Amino acid sequence: MNFKIEKIENYSPQIGHLVSMMNYARYTTLNAVKGMKTEQLDYLPSKESNSIGALLLHMAAVEIGFQIEIFDDRRPNQQEMTEWGAAYELGDLGRKEIKGNPLEFYVEKLNAVRSRTLEEFQKRNDDWLYTERLWDNHPSNNYFIWFHVFEDEINHRGQIRIQRKMLP
Repeated sequence: MNFKIEKIENYSPQIGHLVSMMNYARYTTLNAVKGMKTEQLDYLPSKESNSIGALLLHMAAVEIGFQIEIFDDRRPNQQEMTEWGAAYELGDLGRKEIKGNPLEFYVEKLNAVRSRTLEEFQKRNDDWLYTERLWDNHPSNNYFIWFHVFEDEINHRGQIRIQRKMLP
């Protein structure tokens, strides 16, 4: 792993910087869950919490949601909502539906979703990062939205680290 924020081949300079940060966030997330068993991924420290597995799937769901919104310029369809809704929303629905999966299941989902993001980033340039858009009724741009994707991951990785320490 390279611990530098720098230009990356096949990406415009600023997109390369963004990808560097996203790669590091993912590296540390995967290290936080390395070697975990299904029972550990399903563990709920309280009746209101989300499992580590659910948090991992949530990271993929947030990213795919922005792929659909930004790359496909649309809202998620019914099939996508059925597949990703519990992971996006978490809570009771996530506790009910997201369990019984090995670590490899979550890692494959994270990798598949990230693969599309990286492919799409290669098609764009730095000007695209600064394209303005309304997000959650606030002025925003593509750069902020993709920063939010890995910022959300970092937040949940913190939860994962705490929950891992709480495992019986």
